[in-house]
Amino acid sequence: MRIKYFTSVACFVFLAGCLVSCSSVKVARTDSSRTVDLSGNWNDSDSRLVSQEMIQSCVAHAWLSEFDRKNGRVPVVIVGTIMNKTSEHIDPQVFVSDLEQSLINTGRAKFVASSPQRQELRTEKEDQSLHASRETARKMNAETGADFMLQGIISSVKDEISGKYVIFYQVNLELVDLTTNEKIWIGQKEIKKIVSRKAFGL
Repeated sequence: MRIKYFTSVACFVFLAGCLVSCSSVKVARTDSSRTVDLSGNWNDSDSRLVSQEMIQSCVAHAWLSEFDRKNGRVPVVIVGTIMNKTSEHIDPQVFVSDLEQSLINTGRAKFVASSPQRQELRTEKEDQSLHASRETARKMNAETGADFMLQGIISSVKDEISGKYVIFYQVNLELVDLTTNEKIWIGQKEIKKIVSRKAFGL
Protein backbone atom coordinates (compact mmCIF):
# COMPACT_ATOMS: atom_id res chain seq x y z
CA MET A 1 0.00 0.00 0.00
CA ARG A 2 2.83 2.39 0.95
CA ILE A 3 4.60 1.75 -2.34
CA LYS A 4 1.41 2.53 -4.27
CA TYR A 5 0.90 5.66 -2.20
CA PHE A 6 4.41 6.99 -2.83
CA THR A 7 4.17 6.06 -6.52
CA SER A 8 0.92 8.01 -6.84
CA VAL A 9 2.43 11.04 -5.07
CA ALA A 10 5.51 10.92 -7.29
CA CYS A 11 3.36 10.77 -10.42
CA PHE A 12 1.26 13.68 -9.19
CA VAL A 13 4.34 15.81 -8.48
CA PHE A 14 5.81 14.94 -11.89
CA LEU A 15 2.60 15.84 -13.73
CA ALA A 16 2.23 19.06 -11.74
CA GLY A 17 5.78 20.03 -12.67
CA CYS A 18 5.08 19.33 -16.32
CA LEU A 19 1.94 21.48 -16.24
CA VAL A 20 3.80 24.36 -14.60
CA SER A 21 6.62 24.18 -17.15
CA CYS A 22 4.15 24.01 -20.05
CA SER A 23 2.12 26.96 -18.81
CA SER A 24 5.08 29.31 -18.23
CA VAL A 25 4.85 32.55 -20.18
CA LYS A 26 7.74 34.39 -21.79
CA VAL A 27 7.23 37.93 -23.04
CA ALA A 28 9.62 39.82 -25.30
CA ARG A 29 9.01 43.40 -26.39
CA THR A 30 9.50 44.30 -30.04
CA ASP A 31 9.18 47.29 -32.33
CA SER A 32 5.49 48.01 -32.97
CA SER A 33 6.23 48.57 -36.68
CA ARG A 34 7.83 45.12 -37.05
CA THR A 35 5.84 42.54 -38.99
CA VAL A 36 5.04 39.58 -36.73
CA ASP A 37 2.89 36.68 -37.94
CA LEU A 38 2.04 34.00 -35.38
CA SER A 39 -1.28 32.51 -36.46
CA GLY A 40 -1.46 33.73 -40.05
CA ASN A 41 -4.62 35.69 -39.25
CA TRP A 42 -5.19 39.33 -40.18
CA ASN A 43 -3.09 41.50 -37.88
CA ASP A 44 -1.88 45.07 -37.27
CA SER A 45 0.87 44.75 -39.90
CA ASP A 46 -1.67 43.76 -42.56
CA SER A 47 -3.88 46.70 -41.59
CA ARG A 48 -1.02 49.19 -41.74
CA LEU A 49 0.54 47.94 -44.99
CA VAL A 50 -2.80 47.61 -46.83
CA SER A 51 -3.97 51.08 -45.78
CA GLN A 52 -0.70 52.70 -46.87
CA GLU A 53 -0.68 51.04 -50.30
CA MET A 54 -4.36 51.70 -50.99
CA ILE A 55 -4.19 55.36 -49.95
CA GLN A 56 -1.14 55.89 -52.17
CA SER A 57 -3.16 54.43 -55.04
CA CYS A 58 -6.13 56.63 -54.14
CA VAL A 59 -4.23 59.94 -54.11
CA ALA A 60 -2.42 59.06 -57.35
CA HIS A 61 -5.75 58.79 -59.18
CA ALA A 62 -7.05 61.51 -61.51
CA TRP A 63 -10.08 62.37 -59.31
CA LEU A 64 -7.87 64.32 -56.89
CA SER A 65 -6.32 66.69 -59.43
CA GLU A 66 -9.74 67.14 -61.03
CA PHE A 67 -11.27 68.12 -57.69
CA ASP A 68 -8.44 70.57 -57.01
CA ARG A 69 -8.86 72.13 -60.47
CA LYS A 70 -12.58 72.68 -59.94
CA ASN A 71 -12.57 73.72 -56.28
CA GLY A 72 -9.11 75.07 -55.52
CA ARG A 73 -8.86 73.18 -52.21
CA VAL A 74 -8.19 69.74 -50.81
CA PRO A 75 -11.23 67.42 -50.54
CA VAL A 76 -12.90 66.52 -47.26
CA VAL A 77 -13.40 62.78 -46.70
CA ILE A 78 -15.38 60.75 -44.18
CA VAL A 79 -14.93 57.02 -43.60
CA GLY A 80 -18.15 55.08 -43.76
CA THR A 81 -18.66 51.39 -43.05
CA ILE A 82 -15.74 48.98 -43.43
CA MET A 83 -17.39 45.54 -43.39
CA ASN A 84 -15.65 42.44 -42.09
CA LYS A 85 -16.70 39.54 -44.32
CA THR A 86 -14.02 37.18 -43.04
CA SER A 87 -14.52 34.37 -40.53
CA GLU A 88 -12.15 36.12 -38.12
CA HIS A 89 -12.82 38.72 -35.48
CA ILE A 90 -11.35 41.86 -37.06
CA ASP A 91 -11.89 45.26 -35.46
CA PRO A 92 -12.56 47.53 -38.48
CA GLN A 93 -11.79 50.61 -36.37
CA VAL A 94 -8.08 49.73 -36.39
CA PHE A 95 -8.13 49.65 -40.19
CA VAL A 96 -10.18 52.87 -40.33
CA SER A 97 -7.63 54.63 -38.12
CA ASP A 98 -4.80 53.43 -40.36
CA LEU A 99 -6.65 54.68 -43.45
CA GLU A 100 -7.25 58.09 -41.89
CA GLN A 101 -3.65 58.41 -40.78
CA SER A 102 -2.29 57.35 -44.18
CA LEU A 103 -4.47 59.81 -46.07
CA ILE A 104 -3.91 62.74 -43.70
CA ASN A 105 -0.14 62.16 -43.86
CA THR A 106 -0.22 62.66 -47.64
CA GLY A 107 -1.47 66.22 -47.11
CA ARG A 108 -3.87 65.70 -50.01
CA ALA A 109 -7.15 65.50 -48.08
CA LYS A 110 -8.89 66.33 -44.81
CA PHE A 111 -11.02 64.04 -42.66
CA VAL A 112 -14.16 64.80 -40.69
CA ALA A 113 -15.37 62.79 -37.71
CA SER A 114 -17.33 59.58 -38.25
CA SER A 115 -21.03 59.31 -37.44
CA PRO A 116 -20.58 58.01 -33.84
CA GLN A 117 -17.92 60.65 -33.19
CA ARG A 118 -20.15 63.42 -34.54
CA GLN A 119 -22.97 62.41 -32.20
CA GLU A 120 -20.64 62.69 -29.21
CA LEU A 121 -19.36 66.07 -30.43
CA ARG A 122 -22.89 67.36 -30.93
CA THR A 123 -23.84 66.28 -27.43
CA GLU A 124 -20.87 68.28 -26.13
CA LYS A 125 -21.90 71.34 -28.14
CA GLU A 126 -25.45 71.09 -26.83
CA ASP A 127 -24.05 71.04 -23.32
CA GLN A 128 -21.88 74.05 -24.13
CA SER A 129 -24.90 75.98 -25.40
CA LEU A 130 -26.42 75.65 -21.93
CA HIS A 131 -23.39 75.96 -19.70
CA ALA A 132 -20.49 77.62 -21.53
CA SER A 133 -20.08 81.36 -22.10
CA ARG A 134 -21.37 82.84 -25.34
CA GLU A 135 -17.80 83.67 -26.40
CA THR A 136 -16.46 80.13 -25.99
CA ALA A 137 -19.47 77.94 -26.85
CA ARG A 138 -19.12 76.13 -30.19
CA LYS A 139 -21.94 76.64 -32.69
CA MET A 140 -24.14 73.72 -33.77
CA ASN A 141 -24.29 74.71 -37.44
CA ALA A 142 -20.60 75.29 -38.16
CA GLU A 143 -19.53 71.75 -39.10
CA THR A 144 -17.47 71.00 -42.20
CA GLY A 145 -19.35 68.80 -44.63
CA ALA A 146 -17.60 65.91 -46.36
CA ASP A 147 -17.21 65.78 -50.14
CA PHE A 148 -16.56 62.04 -50.33
CA MET A 149 -17.19 58.88 -48.32
CA LEU A 150 -14.74 55.96 -48.20
CA GLN A 151 -16.39 52.55 -47.81
CA GLY A 152 -14.99 49.05 -47.96
CA ILE A 153 -15.07 45.30 -47.39
CA ILE A 154 -12.45 42.91 -45.98
CA SER A 155 -13.05 39.33 -47.14
CA SER A 156 -11.06 36.10 -46.99
CA VAL A 157 -10.85 32.55 -48.35
CA LYS A 158 -9.07 29.72 -46.54
CA ASP A 159 -7.87 26.44 -48.07
CA GLU A 160 -6.49 23.84 -45.63
CA ILE A 161 -5.12 20.31 -45.79
CA SER A 162 -2.91 18.16 -43.50
CA GLY A 163 -1.85 20.91 -41.12
CA LYS A 164 -1.03 23.40 -43.88
CA TYR A 165 -3.28 26.13 -45.18
CA VAL A 166 -3.36 29.11 -47.49
CA ILE A 167 -5.37 32.14 -46.44
CA PHE A 168 -6.25 34.79 -48.99
CA TYR A 169 -7.41 38.26 -47.95
CA GLN A 170 -8.99 40.76 -50.30
CA VAL A 171 -9.67 44.38 -49.34
CA ASN A 172 -11.94 46.47 -51.55
CA LEU A 173 -12.35 50.22 -51.04
CA GLU A 174 -14.62 52.66 -52.85
CA LEU A 175 -14.58 56.46 -52.74
CA VAL A 176 -18.07 57.83 -53.37
CA ASP A 177 -19.04 61.41 -54.27
CA LEU A 178 -21.62 62.45 -51.64
CA THR A 179 -23.28 64.89 -54.05
CA THR A 180 -23.77 62.58 -57.02
CA ASN A 181 -23.28 59.09 -55.45
CA GLU A 182 -20.72 58.40 -58.19
CA LYS A 183 -17.89 56.00 -57.39
CA ILE A 184 -14.85 58.05 -58.33
CA TRP A 185 -12.17 55.58 -57.20
CA ILE A 186 -12.15 51.83 -56.58
CA GLY A 187 -9.14 50.12 -55.04
CA GLN A 188 -8.29 46.51 -54.33
CA LYS A 189 -5.45 44.94 -52.35
CA GLU A 190 -4.77 41.23 -51.92
CA ILE A 191 -2.70 39.34 -49.35
CA LYS A 192 -1.90 35.61 -49.47
CA LYS A 193 -0.30 33.71 -46.58
CA ILE A 194 0.92 30.11 -46.40
CA VAL A 195 0.81 28.71 -42.86
CA SER A 196 2.21 25.35 -41.70
CA ARG A 197 1.37 23.72 -38.37
CA LYS A 198 3.91 21.43 -36.74
CA ALA A 199 2.76 18.53 -34.56
CA PHE A 200 4.52 18.29 -31.18
CA GLY A 201 4.93 14.94 -29.52
CA LEU A 202 5.81 14.05 -25.91
